Amino acid sequence: MSGSGGSVERVRAALLAAEHPDTIVAFPAGTRTAADAAAAIGCEVAQIAKSIVFRAGDRAAVVVISGALRVDQAKAEAALGVRLARADADWVRQATGFAVGGVAPVGHVSAPLLLLDEGLLTLDPIWAAAGSPSHVFRTTAGELVRVTGATVASVAA
Repeated sequence: MSGSGGSVERVRAALLAAEHPDTIVAFPAGTRTAADAAAAIGCEVAQIAKSIVFRAGDRAAVVVISGALRVDQAKAEAALGVRLARADADWVRQATGFAVGGVAPVGHVSAPLLLLDEGLLTLDPIWAAAGSPSHVFRTTAGELVRVTGATVASVAA
């Protein structure tokens, strides 16, 4: 599978396999950044669940956090019990199967470490990237935790 079509279908399959409704929506104008996504959807930037990818050795560590916040790397390391390093775009694509701007919290090519910032639990609904810079899906933080098995912690800067 190549291109964003395959990535979006991988996310769709992961959602359906986890008994999550297929809530994927395409926005041709693009949802690459949290601000772009919020403008396209018509929601608050805080309701965009962005996936920030770090390197944990050879494994991806994906931190899902509100689009209005930044990840505190030290807090994320403490929550996961691993050292994290920045990941460049090529490594993100190789490790997750997604291009930067389209990294979804589900449907990775190899299982990442997953961490969800507890601040997302107060927001409903939330929207997450669905495998491309122009696709998102509607969900709740509780559903994301159920579907991904993510660790929940306070990791906002």
